[in-house]
Amino acid sequence: MLGLLAEIKNHPKGLLTLFLTELWERFSYYGMRAILVLYLVSEHNNSNPGLGWSNSDAIKLYGWYTALVYLACIPGGIIGDKFLNNRDAVTIGGVFLCIGHLTLAIQNQSFFFIGLILIITGVGLLKPNISTLVGNLYKENDNRRDQGFTIFYIGINFGAFFSSLIVGYIGEVYGWHYGFSLAGFGMLIGQYFFLKGKTNFKEIKVKKKLLNFDSSFSLVERDRIKLIVISSFILIIFWASFEQAGGLMNLYAFEKTDRNLDFINFEVPASWFQSINPLMIILLGFQISAFWVFLAKKRIISSSLFKISVGIIIMGLGFVFMYFASLESQVFGKSSMYWLVLAYLFHTIGELCASPVILSYITKLSPKKLVASIMGIYFATIGLGNKLAGTIGESSGNLGETVIFLGITMLCLVVGFTTIFFHKKLIKLSHGIDN
Repeated sequence: MLGLLAEIKNHPKGLLTLFLTELWERFSYYGMRAILVLYLVSEHNNSNPGLGWSNSDAIKLYGWYTALVYLACIPGGIIGDKFLNNRDAVTIGGVFLCIGHLTLAIQNQSFFFIGLILIITGVGLLKPNISTLVGNLYKENDNRRDQGFTIFYIGINFGAFFSSLIVGYIGEVYGWHYGFSLAGFGMLIGQYFFLKGKTNFKEIKVKKKLLNFDSSFSLVERDRIKLIVISSFILIIFWASFEQAGGLMNLYAFEKTDRNLDFINFEVPASWFQSINPLMIILLGFQISAFWVFLAKKRIISSSLFKISVGIIIMGLGFVFMYFASLESQVFGKSSMYWLVLAYLFHTIGELCASPVILSYITKLSPKKLVASIMGIYFATIGLGNKLAGTIGESSGNLGETVIFLGITMLCLVVGFTTIFFHKKLIKLSHGIDN
């Protein structure tokens, strides 16, 4: 962490503000996500009572909630570009998030749904605009931009790692609503850091003209927008696979994984498995980034689309371990924890190949007047991926986890290798950016 903070000093001053803001915002989001489906499926008469929903209904709500969180980034990005400015949109989004997360702490089902709506609104405003602020810190040809986004991305995962451990443990052991309360306080800390550092960002003039993809764009801009759209469709499959973590894989850890450490008489909370991915991102992030830099220096293919394709393939291979875990649970009733660890390792490597790259990539490809709006479209693909993830997770009730995990593997491999096959044709649409 100290080395990371030292590296931030080589970047524009505003990066530290955005790093700390996003760290705590993601602490609140991923902390809440780690216990959401577990709260929904816990019975009313438990020592830690939940809503008593079926697994299918819980995954369905999870899918809709996570989808709407990211789909809301489309209007949130447009509002930041056209009606407010990126800085003020992040501020207002943070207020909605603080209120929304703290509302979940109230033990009332109506307040629970109100809280979800407020969080959806808050993330929709904050997410595309804070990513745009990161891109705005750098001049067009500043070679620090990609590294800046990697640092920003690692900040996200510091928050996600600690939230899964702390919020997950408090929620499972002491009470779900105590966990939701902690997530809310995390968001308050993030809002404090942003308000304290607001002066580090330049004012962006308010634009009242409505969003319109019209002929005012040059041929190069239109081609680059096409490439963003194509990349986004590919990423839907990626996120539909990755987001099984909070739904189907979370429930699998809760119900069908032997989590007992007999030598210390301790049962690992199911939500703790959500911390494996962010921990591995923190440990492996710079190494994988350096690997792609090495390939680029050797003039070996390292375009953004190629990285995304490799990421999907590695992601799919991670589900092979879940396939073996499901076979083991069919025989012994429960499966070993190491299957989940191996799956999350492959998912993390796949994510590091694809996700940090696309944030920087979109800020390069997008017309300058619409960066937040198009960033919103990218986050919407994450939302659609989350909804597809929920649909896939729901179908496990009929098809079984074994079929689902193997099916995800095959889908990822087909999409990844197909993209690599058309790779050279696709990168021509970038007009020199994606080489």
